[in-house]
Amino acid sequence: MASSLSALPLEALSEAEKASLAYMREEEKLAHDVYTRLDSLWGSQVRVFGNIANSEATHTEAVRQLLIRYGLPDPAANLTEGMFANATLQQLYHDLVALGTPSQVAALRVGAQIEELDIVDIQTALNDIDNQDIRLVYENLMKGSRNHLRSFVKTLTQQGESYSPVYLSQEDYDAIVTTPIER
Repeated sequence: MASSLSALPLEALSEAEKASLAYMREEEKLAHDVYTRLDSLWGSQVRVFGNIANSEATHTEAVRQLLIRYGLPDPAANLTEGMFANATLQQLYHDLVALGTPSQVAALRVGAQIEELDIVDIQTALNDIDNQDIRLVYENLMKGSRNHLRSFVKTLTQQGESYSPVYLSQEDYDAIVTTPIER
C-alpha cells in the first residue's frame, strides 16, 4: 500500500477530508480495540476476533500513514487500548464491549455490526473525498470491512445462528454476504 500511495500526488485537503481522516483513524482503532477485547473473552473458541483485530491494526495504520503524509495530527496518538479522543467513539466502544461480553454469539453479532458501520461510514465519507490517495485507502478499508462482515456472518451461520443488518439495507447486506471474499 505504501508504494501505491507514494505514486499518487499529494493533493490539497478539504476540511471534510481532514475531518474524515481523523474520524476514520479512530473508527478503525475502535474496531481493533473491540475485537482485541472480545478475543480475550472468546478467542479460545473462535479465531475470527484475533484474525480480524490484526487486520484492523493494518487498517488503522494505513489511515495513520495518510495523517503523516498530510502533516495532520493523529487523534489516536498515545491512546491506549479502549481509549478515544472522540467522545462518541469512546461511548460506542463501551457499548459494543458490553454487548459482546455476555456470549460468543453476541460478540460475533457485535463484530458484524461494527463492520456494517464501517462500510456505511466509509461510503458516506467517499462522497466528500476526491484525493486519490485517500480514496485508495478508503476503498481498501471498505473491501476489508465487507470481507470481515462475511467472516462474522459465516461464523454465526456455522453455529446455527443468524444475523440481521443494523446499518445496511437488507439489499446491500445480501449483496455483500452472498458474494465471495474479495482479494
